[in-house]
Amino acid sequence: MASSESSADDSQVMLKFGHEELLVRQRYEVLSIGNDMLIALWFAVGSVLFFSESTTTAGTWLFLLGSVQLFVRPVIRLTRRVHLRRLRPGMPGETARDF
Repeated sequence: MASSESSADDSQVMLKFGHEELLVRQRYEVLSIGNDMLIALWFAVGSVLFFSESTTTAGTWLFLLGSVQLFVRPVIRLTRRVHLRRLRPGMPGETARDF
C-alpha cells in the first residue's frame, strides 16, 4: 500500500509562484470577472429596453457600451501578460486562460 501512495505522490506537479505574482494574477482575474459581469448587464438591460420603442435609443447605447467592453477584455489579458512578464522576465509562455 505504501508503494502505491509513493507512486501517486511522484506524479504530482508542484508549481511555485511568488507572492507578488499571485496578487497580480488575482487582481486581473477579479478585474476580468467584473468586466464580464458588466458586459452581461449592459446587454441584458439593453435587450429589455428594446421591447419599447421609447427606450430603444437607450438600449442601443447599452449595446454599444457592452461592445466596447468586449474590446476591453483582451486589453485586460494583454496588460496582465505584460505585467507578469515584467515580474518574471524569463517566464515561459502561459496557456490561454480566459481572464
